[in-house]
Amino acid sequence: MSQPPAAAPSPAPAPARAAGRRVSARVGGIAESATLAVDARAKALKAAGRPVIGFGAGEPDFPTPEAIVQAAVAACRDPRDHRYTPAAGLPELRAAIAAKTARDSGYEVAPEQVLVTNGGKQAVYTAFATLLDPGDEVLLPAPYWTTYPEAVRLAGGVPVEVFAGEDQGYLVTVEQLEAARTSATKVLLLCSPSNPTGAVHPPELVREIGRWAAEAGIWVVADEIYEHLVYDGAVAASAPVQVPELAERCVVLNGVAKTYAMTGWRVGWMIGPTDVVRAATNLQSHLTSNVANVSQRAALAAVSGDLSAVAAMREAFDRRRRTMVSMLSDVDGVECPMPQGAFYAYPSVHGVLGRSIRGRTPTTSADLAELVLEEAEVAVVPGEAFGPSGYLRLSYALGDDDLVEGVGRIQALLAEAR
Repeated sequence: MSQPPAAAPSPAPAPARAAGRRVSARVGGIAESATLAVDARAKALKAAGRPVIGFGAGEPDFPTPEAIVQAAVAACRDPRDHRYTPAAGLPELRAAIAAKTARDSGYEVAPEQVLVTNGGKQAVYTAFATLLDPGDEVLLPAPYWTTYPEAVRLAGGVPVEVFAGEDQGYLVTVEQLEAARTSATKVLLLCSPSNPTGAVHPPELVREIGRWAAEAGIWVVADEIYEHLVYDGAVAASAPVQVPELAERCVVLNGVAKTYAMTGWRVGWMIGPTDVVRAATNLQSHLTSNVANVSQRAALAAVSGDLSAVAAMREAFDRRRRTMVSMLSDVDGVECPMPQGAFYAYPSVHGVLGRSIRGRTPTTSADLAELVLEEAEVAVVPGEAFGPSGYLRLSYALGDDDLVEGVGRIQALLAEAR
């Protein structure tokens, strides 16, 4: 009598490695935004009654211009804005962004090349998510904005730091980029004017870097959100304008936050080749749908209007920039290059580290930032948030009196270094 067929072997049990994990490794590995963390801590201490002055947040201290606010008020009353609109953005806003881009940087694009995003940060992540496959490398000139490497990692990429210190004016060279390039390099991130250093790449350097990228077949993601905040005759040169052959491998990021004092409105955008923007729009259609229509209407008023508001802000920032750099440069052990753009100073504090201050000896800029907060009640962001230790970032987007008081406290504290 024949035997019944043997039962199929039971499948091997699934690995238990993730059984106890409550948060994915991908998300669990994200570092908190250091700039927002410093700002939140400063605000919490102020709320508790301590006279803390915060240099952490990267946002203008001016109100959004009234005409923009009124456009939003009108949008609230318009039933059209109470419903879903196209995921890529209001057609009239996309057209206005294209026109504004041509006006301000000379870059001619079609509305179909524009994707409106929920702030500049979403534009950063969406660009990397659209361009990168797992293991693709992104050349990241350092010091860099704290969000860039996290967005690259979330998109499956590998950030490759290329450091340029104060002796180079915080400007990376083509030779450094070429030395860091590998067969896995797909993207170069270029931020000019720079957060956190305020450095501005001159047009000839943008051309040199752009031509190198074009010849190497590397994509360029160009963050131009500080384009209008330049000083001393500096020019915010747009990569695809300086190197037209780069346009088919270039994504430009921008937004209304810094130019129009609209950080809380959350409207940014990415501009790129139509196939890339179409793919990014598909991603956004599942991620958020459209940006809030009231904010889009406000952004439409902003980019369609003139630049008189930013001119007034730039004048104030310029004044504060000179005051801050002068005061910081008077501190023994601090070297502070004059920033040519944005609203940040990025002093080197290597000469202070290792010296005793009120019984403590900070050995890193993180140690020093903690000491400054506790002893001088001033909040600054340590260099570790942007690359190597040994630096501090201070935003001068705050009132003149607070700026002088805050830097004066830092001066008095560091004068005690022995």
